[in-house]
Amino acid sequence: MAVALVARLLASVSVSGPRGVLRCTVTSSLEKCFSKYFSSDSCPKRPLPSYLTFLNKQRDFYKKKYPELNNQQLMKEVGHIWRELPHNEKQHYEAIAKSEWDVYKEQMAKYRSQLNPVEEAALKEEKKIRRQIRKQAKIKKELTAFGKPKRSRSSFNIFVSEHFQETKGLSNKERFKALCEEWKNLPSPQKQVYTQLAEDDKIRFENEMRSWEQQMKASGRGDVLNYKFKLTRKRKKPETEPLS
Repeated sequence: MAVALVARLLASVSVSGPRGVLRCTVTSSLEKCFSKYFSSDSCPKRPLPSYLTFLNKQRDFYKKKYPELNNQQLMKEVGHIWRELPHNEKQHYEAIAKSEWDVYKEQMAKYRSQLNPVEEAALKEEKKIRRQIRKQAKIKKELTAFGKPKRSRSSFNIFVSEHFQETKGLSNKERFKALCEEWKNLPSPQKQVYTQLAEDDKIRFENEMRSWEQQMKASGRGDVLNYKFKLTRKRKKPETEPLS
């Protein structure tokens, strides 16, 4: 199993450029592969920080206290409450987090001692990929703070955003599934309307990007234009043997 896992990892590594630069592409199937074998119940779960421990314990209370707030507004309100929490109350959650962290370190040491060298190498690679994913998310957040324009939407995305709230379904997944089916059966003339909206949105994005890049250069922050996302997601699965 471990050999097959590493084979999938190596299948995601490619050599490109005149200097033969190694690039690792994170595919959805590779992430699932890691998730299945190293984020399972056998691997200790990383404990939550003190704030998230507080959030999990108090979420229901504040949902009832502020029923008019949506999830995003509720998270902001709880975050403000946490920042204003008296030191002695905050220490209670910090002590819980520290206790759980100590237990996690012991469990993780025991778990890693049972891995063979190949599994240990694959686990390290998984952590490296997760760090890169977090770094990419941080960069995206920074670019948003700098006012980077939102990317253009596809015709299907525009269709979903317009009809999502009015679609019946018990869960978001069921709603999305229903909209996918509705989109497949949508007559071509109606689809053309959304195709044109997507084209207009693409032009909007290109114009706003040119203006934004000029603003960044004029303000002396041309360095943000050099941010690169090394991790890309491909829908195509790597051509490797299935795990046994």
